[in-house]
This record gives sequence, C-alpha cells and structure tokens, in this order.
Amino acid sequence: MTIYPVILSGGSGTRLWPLSRAALPKQLLPLASDLTMVQETVQRLAGLPDIGQPLIVCNNEHRFLIAEQMHEIGIEPLGIYLEPVGRNTAPAAAIAALTLLKRDPDAVMLLLPADHLIRDVAAFHTAIRAGLDAVGAGFLVTFGIVPDAPETGYGYIQRGDVLPAGAAHRVARFVEKPNLENAEKFLAAGDYYWNSGMFLFNCQQFLDELESTRPDILTACEEALNRGQHDLDFCRLDKTAFAACPSDSIDYAVMEHTQHAAVVPTDIGWNDIGAWSALWDVGSKDANGNVLRGDVYLDGVNDSLVRAESRMVAAIGVANLLIVETADAVLVADKNCAQDVKKIVDFLKASGRSEHEFHTRVFRPWGWYEGIDLGERFQVKRIMVKPGEKLSLQMHHHRAEHWIVVSGTARVTRDGVEELLTENQSTYIPLGTTHRLENPGRVPLHLIEVQSGSYLGEDDIVRFEDIYQRS
Repeated sequence: MTIYPVILSGGSGTRLWPLSRAALPKQLLPLASDLTMVQETVQRLAGLPDIGQPLIVCNNEHRFLIAEQMHEIGIEPLGIYLEPVGRNTAPAAAIAALTLLKRDPDAVMLLLPADHLIRDVAAFHTAIRAGLDAVGAGFLVTFGIVPDAPETGYGYIQRGDVLPAGAAHRVARFVEKPNLENAEKFLAAGDYYWNSGMFLFNCQQFLDELESTRPDILTACEEALNRGQHDLDFCRLDKTAFAACPSDSIDYAVMEHTQHAAVVPTDIGWNDIGAWSALWDVGSKDANGNVLRGDVYLDGVNDSLVRAESRMVAAIGVANLLIVETADAVLVADKNCAQDVKKIVDFLKASGRSEHEFHTRVFRPWGWYEGIDLGERFQVKRIMVKPGEKLSLQMHHHRAEHWIVVSGTARVTRDGVEELLTENQSTYIPLGTTHRLENPGRVPLHLIEVQSGSYLGEDDIVRFEDIYQRS
C-alpha cells in the first residue's frame, strides 16, 4: 500500500515573533537548519518505501511560498489545498482523505504538522513502519513521544494493551494538558506519552469513523471540495461551505471516540518548536551554552539564544536571554518567559500595527518588495521581479510611482504603451494610469520605487488582469 504524506501547514507561530509573522510563519522559515521547516518535514520522508508525493493543506495567503519552497527541493505535490479559513485538523484531514481516495481506494495518509523538528530520522521511519502494521490490522494510529520532562504544554496519551503486531498499543485514554503535579505523575508512571499530533490512517477507515462521530464535518468538507475550484497548482475550497464546517481536532472528532485507536511509542528527538526557548533546547551550543545565528558578538554571555537577521548584535555580561533581531523589531526576553512572546503579538494586533503580520520584506508570487523609507506622502521600496514573472495590470487611485532600474531589464506598460528599461533608466507612472511591470530577462530585475500621494496603503490597487488569479 502507498503512504501519502499530508502536510498540515496552517499555523502562525506567534510565540516565535519577531521572526515568525502571519505572512511568513514559522513553518516557512529556516529555524533549525538552512531548510525551512516545511521543507525539512517533506525531506525527512526520503527513503521510506512506498511513499507517495505529498498533499499539502495550507492557508490561502501562503500558497505561492509553499509552491516555491517545494520547487526548491525538487518536490511536486499531488496538490496544494487552500483553506479559506482555519478549521483545525479534523476538516483538513477529511479534505485530504476524500482527495486521496479518488486516486487510490487503498490510500494510507500520514498526517504531519509542517512545523515540527525530528532529529532521529531513522527512528521516525521505524515508527512509521510499525504504525503501518497497526493500520493493516484495522487501527487508526497516533504517535506518542517518550517524555523526558513533566511538560505541561502538551497533551498526553496513556498506552493500553500491546497489539499483536508488537510495537503499537491500544490507546487507554487521551489526557488534556496537565498541571505540573499530574505531569510529574505521568512521567513517573512510564506509560504516558506526549501527544505529537502526527497520525497514520487508512483514508476510508478514517472517513467511516468521522461519518459516525462527526457527520456534520464530513458533509461540509465534501461540499467544500465538490464546489471548490482548481487554478494553477492549487485547489481552492469553497469558502462558504468550508466556513460553515465546525472547527475540531482529529483527537476530539475521532480518536477519543473510536474503538480502534492505537499509539506507537517513539523516541525520535521530537520538538514542536513552540517557543524560542525550544530552539535553544535543540540548538548547537558553544562552550558557554549559547545558541548563535548571524552576525553576533558576545562577551561574558551564558545560556542564551542570540539571532541576528539583518545587522550585528552584541551582548555583554548577560545570561539566560533570548535576543532576536530583525530589520524592524528586536526581542529581548528572559528564557523563562518565552511563552509570553504571544502577548507582544496580541498588543500589536490591538494597536492596529503591522509588525505582527509582515516583515519589511514582503514576498509575492512574482518576487518581493522591501520598505526602505516612509514619510508623509512618500514611500521608497526595493523591488525584485523574478525572471519571466510579471505584476498584475493595475491602477492606483491615490498615488503616483517613479521606477528606477538598478539591474536587469524591465518591460513597463503604461496605458497600453510598452517600453523596455535597463540599468540606470527610469520611468514615471502618474496617478490613475493603468500599468504593469514585468521581467522579460533571464536574471532577476531589481529596481527602486518611489511612491508619492495622499494614501500609500497596499490596498490601493485595482487589478484588471493577474496571471496569479489574485482578486
């Protein structure tokens, strides 16, 4: 039987601010290596027998980044399914199962969050093979992580009787996130495991169980899929139908009710990277216990994580700190307060600011733009357009634009008239002019854009034509 990886990429990673933001969340970032976390999730499946191409379920706003990151590692997904709204893991799993059954009536899906770290890949593969034996015996499988601490941030799974296959056990019970006293009891008992949120199911069996326990979820997902639309490499689920779907997790919707739940205990070096302190836990440390990345100078610093993204960071005579620098924000926190970073994001949202949502560099399907300067009635940006790509044919009501080519070749359309610009040449786009920018060359196009006008927001765009089918 073929195992189809289903990658769930819907998280926002607010506790990893200022690096993780809504437009570029932690699963799309290179946190533990030079690969992004979603790339690592897919790459670590290499070498498993009978493994199919992945199916990815993600936020609509991340679709082009997901597609590009898969292309970078030579992976062509079976599909990228776009959730118009978040509805937790049970609906996402149902969408995947319904899709996979159309191509393979015996399909087995391996559900994996896109933002987990697994250091022992060989042990992970062993656990999957053990889970496959249990699936063949008629069980819905989850993977329990052997705990090494009385963690209160995870749910727990208590194992029951061992199955005839040998490595898997029946699930005795699922336990909500405990207080410290209960977590210590679970650790001492030796038959409790952290709930990893990873699953292995026969698709048809999962849907049969879901129909029995939550038929409302299944019906809504069938409707959202049937009424969905395909464009480019994506499947857009019907917004109205999917928004009407109840939000529920796989655990609550199915696993806590079925008589066929099994757990495979495993020790795979797992971490869900839920906070900056987790990256310190798993990172390579220097002689003083520091985890470093980027242009960093330290003197007398101990047991700290220091990460510089855009400039030099220096620290002297401190300990147990988290220091994370980006182009527009710096986080300094005691390592013991890592979970409180979410409060900063809540503050930014409540204040109507944008630092929780975007970096200064904002990625688009055609390339990226980066804010350089902003003042009253003007804004300056750097723009990069990838070879062969082009922006939408558009118009602005409230701003004019000046474009100066730094390198590459630009094809500019203004009110139907085309012109080619090369290095050091420039053009002017008056307010209200229909225009388009594209890169007809073989190297990236870099230019400087100077905007001027009464309103400079990104929502002042009227699109007439767009090859990426954005509204």
